[in-house]
Amino acid sequence: MCGIIGYIGYKEAYPFLVNGLKKLEYRGYDSSGIAVFCENKYSICKTKGSVSELEKKIFLSNTNMKGTVGIGHTRWATHGIPDDINAHPHVSNSNELIMIHNGIIENYHAIKIILLENGFTFKSETDTEVLVNLIEYIKKENKFSLEKAVRISLNEIIGAYSIAIIDKYNPETIIVAKLGSPIALGINEKEFFISSDPIPFINYTKNVLYLKDGEMAIIKKNKKLDLRKIIDNHKLNPIIEKLKINLKEIEKGKYKYFMLKEIYEQPKSILNTLRGRLLIQNKKKEIIISIDGIDSNKNVFINAKCITIIACGSSWHASLIGEYLLEKFTRIPVEVEYASEFRYRNPIIDKKDIIIVISQSGETADTLSALKLAKEKGAFVFGICNVVGSSIARNVNAGVYTHAGPEIGVASTKSFTAQITVLILLALKIGKYKSVIDKTLYKNLCRELICIPKKIYNTLKIDKHIKKISHIYYKVNNFLYLGRGINFPVALEGSLKLKEISYIHAEGYPAAEMKHGPIALVDEKTPIVIIAIKDRYYEKIIANIQEIKARKGKIIAIINEEDIQIRMLVDHVIKIPKISEELSPLITIIPLQLLAYQIADICGKNVDKPRNLAKSVTVE
Repeated sequence: MCGIIGYIGYKEAYPFLVNGLKKLEYRGYDSSGIAVFCENKYSICKTKGSVSELEKKIFLSNTNMKGTVGIGHTRWATHGIPDDINAHPHVSNSNELIMIHNGIIENYHAIKIILLENGFTFKSETDTEVLVNLIEYIKKENKFSLEKAVRISLNEIIGAYSIAIIDKYNPETIIVAKLGSPIALGINEKEFFISSDPIPFINYTKNVLYLKDGEMAIIKKNKKLDLRKIIDNHKLNPIIEKLKINLKEIEKGKYKYFMLKEIYEQPKSILNTLRGRLLIQNKKKEIIISIDGIDSNKNVFINAKCITIIACGSSWHASLIGEYLLEKFTRIPVEVEYASEFRYRNPIIDKKDIIIVISQSGETADTLSALKLAKEKGAFVFGICNVVGSSIARNVNAGVYTHAGPEIGVASTKSFTAQITVLILLALKIGKYKSVIDKTLYKNLCRELICIPKKIYNTLKIDKHIKKISHIYYKVNNFLYLGRGINFPVALEGSLKLKEISYIHAEGYPAAEMKHGPIALVDEKTPIVIIAIKDRYYEKIIANIQEIKARKGKIIAIINEEDIQIRMLVDHVIKIPKISEELSPLITIIPLQLLAYQIADICGKNVDKPRNLAKSVTVE
């Protein structure tokens, strides 16, 4: 969850470190810290709060941050409360080793007891301080090099980590290691960049090395990178890739927050996800869906006994939509599982099963663990993720990238609709392969998919109208979100967005389930957001609206533009273009994203950095 950063080269390290940490704050912003090295001395500063608070503290304390080697950290708290002491970097008892860490050391308590028995003391509550002192203990007891001490220590721990560690008496070497938590190295002539993801260094180099699990890099000033396996010190050949991220993609531009920018980027992100996959060929204008990961494993999908989709958070809501689509178009039974629960309940997995794992970052710890379990049991694992070179992308049997572009806002928006777009393509493609989807329906949905970016662009024009509604309801304490069929997961996602960024309690329900409990919450102070487009549930939704009206609930309805009947029944309407039921979540979610954003903004919340949350959940 945390963000780590480092630099070794010929330039001053501090400007890169502090600016890089700002770009990594989506990974956590409970506390932050920086250490810069010069000869055999180092300066360290850390504080509770954002990187801006750290900058202020360094300025006011006049801390000397001169040096061409440094590491930094922005924290999402796991072990220990957010405060100055628990902030990284952490220093060993001798003050010789300085380390930053992203992940969780599960057996830290047992190690801590051993270290206490050997005279070590601890200032913080963190597992990281335990690890840096374990490395020091092994180094000094055995008179090992730092490199060897790190390798032996990491072979003794249980958990996940990406670390960077420096010995103050050898400050021109940084050792970096990875297991379960992401780390990328930017490589230039005479300088190296270290970061949890490449975003902080894309303005400096396009050459990147993504460390794999169980790898350790020894980085020395003015020397070539030395890459090793942690388990046996086997030397590896680094595989350098070229970054394709555009700098403009990670800047806010004219928008107040990244979240708003990313909501407005959805026409483009969906178009990019469709590009090269939804093709019109020959004079007959035949529509073909091309997905290499399916085409090269055609028989696996045709003969699948069942499909299980595994995800967390917004990706789990997208998975529920995928369940509707895949079962309808492929006639294969589908189950949707929380990744955090899947591997702990001894799931039944057959070798003819397909497991689909979905994660924006491709680094979600629970999803990665579920992926590994599925592969151990012989299932075919298909991945859907947004980040090229991520752990999920490297470990699945086959997969597809969403091409949503970098998503900086903690609350998922464009990654959610990109995932739905991929799931629609998968369902249509597999249904066509199995010859179980109606040919006319297939053609019509493919043609409509091509028009989706334009429909979303037109839907975004309702933002000002939604802002007016938001001004009416931003002070309420509770919201209900209702939907039916394929739009029930959209109601769940809409309520999650409101909770995440405004801290207003909200719950999503299938509209028909309202009278089995939630209707008890309805009164004149409770706004109910209901997805009421003209689909096969339309008459049933009208009945649900009447039930709410009878109890004086305030209704905000998402309706089709031509709908007059519901307009006469509700307090507020938000109009969207007409769309097929199967594709409707791509449109119905847009007003719910905007509603959550506008309410949070009016409430004065930091929309991009909601409290207690981080973008990439790389710990269990």
